[in-house]
Amino acid sequence: MEISRRSFHATVPLSARLIAAGLLWVAAYEVLPSFAEFVAYGALGLDPASALGSSVAFFLYDVPKILLLLALVVFLIGIVRSFFSPERTRKMLGGKREGVGNVLAASLGIVTPFCSCSAVPLFLGFVESGIPLGVTFSFLVASPMINEVAVVMLFGLFGLRVAVLYIATGLLIAIFAGWVIGRLRLEKWVEEWVYEVKVGNTRLDEKLTFEGRVAYAWDAVKEIVARVWLFVVAGIAVGAVIHGYVPQDFMASFMGRDAWWSVPAAVVLGIPMYSSAAGIIPVVQALMEKGASLGTVLAFMMAVIGLSLPEMIILRKVLKIQLIAAFVTVVGMGIVITGYLFNLIV
Repeated sequence: MEISRRSFHATVPLSARLIAAGLLWVAAYEVLPSFAEFVAYGALGLDPASALGSSVAFFLYDVPKILLLLALVVFLIGIVRSFFSPERTRKMLGGKREGVGNVLAASLGIVTPFCSCSAVPLFLGFVESGIPLGVTFSFLVASPMINEVAVVMLFGLFGLRVAVLYIATGLLIAIFAGWVIGRLRLEKWVEEWVYEVKVGNTRLDEKLTFEGRVAYAWDAVKEIVARVWLFVVAGIAVGAVIHGYVPQDFMASFMGRDAWWSVPAAVVLGIPMYSSAAGIIPVVQALMEKGASLGTVLAFMMAVIGLSLPEMIILRKVLKIQLIAAFVTVVGMGIVITGYLFNLIV
């Protein structure tokens, strides 16, 4: 089998394989609505007007749709990420002043590999490189919040406009939060041992071929999809239940535009929760279909992703409680403002 695969790769050009994969992706995506309806209403014989039929069709359509979109975008982002590494990011941000540094750090946070478990080593590396604390926080906010999973799912569920607004507001929150923390001069609330640590540099492989970058991107697809598919299924399952069974007036009553307190309440509720974008965005979709406002549910989502409890616990290794509290307060305020803004303009 391995010999046959190598032979196939040797005889079929990479460009042809990519085109074939793209055509298969488009074909699979196009048949999803018919597939979901056939299975739910034909094979299973469910009533389209029933809560159960509606929930099952929602689930059968959204799971493969999100996984297909996720695989495509992770692959494309993987090509971009093959040009970056945490070490290269540190070098690009080293010596940058606040302001310009905050903008650059937030922008790099979108395309640089990062997860909660990377928070401490990245933070140590940034400090060693002389990067200002505020610039470091712009990166730490943008990287988990504006990730490819969140963007692709928002695009797939709500369209380009909402996805672009999400990216823009996430960047503004990251830039603003980092700038404010930098102005407050909170270095005294970084654990003392951090400034004594020396983190080694890893030599970058800057000569990857295109085939090497494609292989890197494909590995990223396998790794990320394997890591989040269960969250996707669980999140869409919850969303399907909300879609089919939760009354519309019930959700609109406390997550609609008219409830002024709904946005800060959503942020407070989201901070202690733990979920990935893959698990929370299908819930966001179902809540909106039941009458919740976009700004409120996006504020909830951004709090869950950008201020996750596990990341705060991990960062406690390098930050004192006062700095973590300041970080949560500043970012939380930015998310609340964003929620109100979305409710006003969308």
